[in-house]
Amino acid sequence: MNEIPDYDPAPLREALGIWFERVARDLPWRQNREPYTTWLSEIMLQQTRVDQALPYFERFIARFPTVRVLAETPLDDVLHAWEGLGYYSRARNLHRTARIVADAHQGVFPASYDALRSLPGIGPYSAAAIASQAFGLEYAAVDGNVIRVLTRLSAEEGLPAKAAVKRRISSLASWLLDPDRPGRHNEAVMELGARVCTPKSPRCTECPLGRWCRAFAEGRPEDFPARAPRRAVPHHDIAVAVIRDDTGRLLIQRRPDDAMLGGLWEFPGGKVEPGETPVEACRREVGEELGLQVEVGGAYPVIDHAYSHFRISLHAFSCRVDGNGPEVRTTLPARWVVAEELAAYAFPRANRRLIEELGRV
Repeated sequence: MNEIPDYDPAPLREALGIWFERVARDLPWRQNREPYTTWLSEIMLQQTRVDQALPYFERFIARFPTVRVLAETPLDDVLHAWEGLGYYSRARNLHRTARIVADAHQGVFPASYDALRSLPGIGPYSAAAIASQAFGLEYAAVDGNVIRVLTRLSAEEGLPAKAAVKRRISSLASWLLDPDRPGRHNEAVMELGARVCTPKSPRCTECPLGRWCRAFAEGRPEDFPARAPRRAVPHHDIAVAVIRDDTGRLLIQRRPDDAMLGGLWEFPGGKVEPGETPVEACRREVGEELGLQVEVGGAYPVIDHAYSHFRISLHAFSCRVDGNGPEVRTTLPARWVVAEELAAYAFPRANRRLIEELGRV
C-alpha cells in the first residue's frame, strides 16, 4: 500500500465528525478536558476497557481530585485504590509522574508532546492523546482501535508490529487527522474502533468511513489487521503459605517495586520447580525468602488466574510457626497482621481471591 491515499481526506474527516457528534458516549473525562483528568483517563484506559475503567476513574477523582493530592499520597494507598485494575506498573508510574509534575512543574502539566513523553508511563500514544485532547496539538494518537480502523481502511497486509508497517499506519493517521479539532478527531477514531470497527463481526454498514474502506469493499474486514501466529500461553504452578503465629496473626510481605506487581502485598511463596510438589515448594520458598521453618498443613482450593502473557494455578497451604510472631529474616517489608487488617493492603487479584477463601473457613 502507499503510505497515504491520493485523495482528499476532508470528506472522511467530515463524515467521521458527524458520526461522532451523534453517537459519542457521555464519559466523565470528556466533560472537562483539563490535563489532569485527561492524563488519568488515558493511563487507566491502557490495556483496559472503558466499562472497567469508569468506576476506578470516578473513585480516583473523588479521592485524588488534583495532581498535588495524588503526589502527596503514599504509594501504598495509590496501589490500594488501583487494586483490581491490573497492570500495576501504570499505578506506580502514575504516582511517579504526579510527583514530578507537582515538584518540577509546580503542579501544572507540561503543554508539549516531548515534555509529556519524558514523564513516566507516557509513551507515544498517550503523549499524542493528551497533547491533542488537553492542549489541542496536532498529534495523531494510534492505539489498537486506531490500528484496526486504519489497516482496514487501507487493506494493509503487513503485521502492525513491523517497523515499515508501523510507519505507514502512522503516516495514514497523520494524513487523516483533523488539524482543526485533533483531540476530538482522535477520540472519534478510537470510538469507531471500539464500537463499530470491532475485531469480530464489525458493523460495516454503520461505519461513516465505509465508502472509502478497502477491506469492506473486498468483503474481508476481519482479515485486518494481520496477526502473527499465536504462541502457547505459559502456565506456572505457584505455592504460597498462609502463615499464622500463636495469636492467629497472618504474615504478608511486600513485592519489590521493580518486579511484576511491584509494591503489592502477598502471601509468601513462589514457583513450583520441576520435580517438586507444591507442598515442597511452599516449605522451600518460606525458608529461602523469610528464614522460617514452617509446618505445612491443609490446602485451600486451587485458584486459577490469567495474566496478560501467562496463567497460574495458585496452591495455598495453611502453615504454622512456633512462637509469638517469630523474627522474619527478609530484605522485603513483611508484617504480621490480623485478618481484619488485610482489606487495608493492596493485593494481586489471585491473592485477594485467596483472602476471600480464608473468610469462608
